[in-house]
Amino acid sequence: MTDPSTLDVLVTLLDDAAVAPTYAHPGDAGADLVTTVDVDLAPGARAVVPTGLAIALPEGYAAFVHPRSGLAAKHGVTVVNAPGTVDAGYRGEIKVVLANTDATETVRLRRGDRVAQLVVQRVEHARFLVADRLPGSQRDTGGFGSSGGFAQG
Repeated sequence: MTDPSTLDVLVTLLDDAAVAPTYAHPGDAGADLVTTVDVDLAPGARAVVPTGLAIALPEGYAAFVHPRSGLAAKHGVTVVNAPGTVDAGYRGEIKVVLANTDATETVRLRRGDRVAQLVVQRVEHARFLVADRLPGSQRDTGGFGSSGGFAQG
């Protein structure tokens, strides 16, 4: 019996090292993506890293490529365009744009290492209506930093 909250997504493995995205723990939002190549990321460097897989999402869904928190915290590795967007109509290989933000250490990733996570979400298609004026809101036009962010002291 299929869980009604589970979405079936077709996956094609494009490389013999490729593995379908997998969730590390029950209830996780992100499924792990692995690299199919060895990558050495020098300090400040970035690379487009292949995962060896392609997916077919149903209309009304998108997948978002997020950084792995462990790689970010321990090694300074992040996804440059986080989150990367995989549209429902895209059938090519999912690749991850990784960057090493560490100032001194090279990060060595090996074929089969988990490098990012994929979050599949339902998305709405908006109809954008041009208006002469927008309705007011509590925030109004307050931009970057308008809600504070630093503790008083």
